[in-house]
This record gives sequence, structure tokens and C-alpha cells, in this order.
Amino acid sequence: MNSKKIPYWKHRLHEIVYEADTKAGRRFDLILLVLIILSVVLVILESVPEIHNEYDALFDALEWIITGLFTLEYITRLIAIKKPLSYVFSFYGIIDLLSTIPKYISLFLVGTESLIALRALRLLRVFRILKITRYIGESNFLIKALYASRAKISVFLFAVFILCIIFGTLMYLIEGEVNGFTSIPRSIYWAIVTMTTVGYGDIAPQTPLGQLLASFIMIMGYGIIAVPTGIVSSEITAQSNQVDTNTQACLQCNNENHKDGAVFCHACGTTLNDEF
Repeated sequence: MNSKKIPYWKHRLHEIVYEADTKAGRRFDLILLVLIILSVVLVILESVPEIHNEYDALFDALEWIITGLFTLEYITRLIAIKKPLSYVFSFYGIIDLLSTIPKYISLFLVGTESLIALRALRLLRVFRILKITRYIGESNFLIKALYASRAKISVFLFAVFILCIIFGTLMYLIEGEVNGFTSIPRSIYWAIVTMTTVGYGDIAPQTPLGQLLASFIMIMGYGIIAVPTGIVSSEITAQSNQVDTNTQACLQCNNENHKDGAVFCHACGTTLNDEF
């Protein structure tokens, strides 16, 4: 526990920008959601030549306004926490930075030789869509379920990759270069496309034996697709049966994984919801 009293303004600021349990916090999150969606829509519309040519000045003005607001948000988050670096190097901190700096960097990229880099920086603004996950509580269940399933899914994907190598090699032996299977890597590519039921059709078996093997891989693909879904679904069920977590973020270390009714941060021991 910290003996130093937290100023009221800092505690209040932290509640607004890091938590969604209060009315002010919910309003803050709602405003950010609208800005994020608006910004992503602008990026999408800006890629249409006809719209971009006609409304270029308007897009530029709106983008500067949104960038300024996101900059203010980023600075506010740094001020509202005792250890700013814990936010800077966090997942959301990096996303917030990536979604803010492109507009500023574009000021220093002038001339035709910088057009390609400038275009890439402008497209980086689409990362703002990732900020939305911070404000969707249910996304935490999916993230935790995916993390808990990582070992099982990794083993499963490795097994699928081995099968693709085997089937690709067999198809290379059966069909050969005459029918488009010019190498084992290309045949493995065909096996992956077929097993995932994508089926581009750029390569297709021509011999009866090759078509029989392809049919077997296609049927197997339907069963394989269901496996990771089942793994993640079971973990989501397990997560939902656990004690719910709240949105309380620690003012000291910014940890958000606290149980309902928690008084102290389980990561650093700082008191949550300090009296002020």
C-alpha cells in the first residue's frame, strides 16, 4: 500500500479514462468509440479516388481534429497513472501510439519519393479499430479463452500442417508437373487451400486417383475446421463460469484483471477505489 495520498483530480481523471464503472467513464468510452469509428470510416472513404479528390480538404481537417483528440487522450492516460511506462509499453498503449503518430510523421515526409511511405503511414490509422476491444467487456472472455487454448490450438495446427505436407507430397507424386503440381511446395499450397475448403481452383487434380485423394482431403477439411471452434468454445464456457471481473484499473500499475469487490490490486497491492 502507498502512504502518499493520491490527489483528488488524479484519482478522478483515472476513473474517467481507465474505468467504465462510472457515468463519466461510460461517457468517455462512448465518445472514443464514436471517434474511432469515424476515423476508420474516413480512412476507408479516403481510399476511394472520386471521394478523396472532391473532399480532400475536409478529410484532412477532420483527421487533424481526430488526431488532436487522440493525442489528448494519450497524454491524459499518461498523466492519470503513477507509472506511465506501464501504459506506454502495454498492448493498448502501443496501439494508441500507432494510431496517433502517422499524421504527425506525415508532416516531415514531403516530396514524391516519400509518397509510398506516406501512404503506409496513413493506412496505419486503421489500427484505431483495435482500440474498440478495450471498451467491449465481452472481448475479455474471448481473449482469455484464446490464451488458455494456445497450447491445444498450436498442437492442432502443427498436426494439420504435417498432414498438408504429406498430402501435398502424395499429390505431387500422383499428378506431377503435367497437371500443374510443379513442385512439392506448390502441392502443399494446394493441400492447404483444399483442406481449409477455400478452393481457389488455380490447381486441380486431373487423374482419378488424384481426384479421389482430393475428395478425401475436402471431407476431412470440414471436420478439421470444427476442432479449434470446439476448443475455444469450451474455454469460453470455463471462463464464463468463473467469477466475473470488473473494469477497475489499478492507479499504480494499470492492471485491470480484478475480481468484483476487490479492495487491493492483486499485482502490486495498491488500494483500489481510494477514499478521497
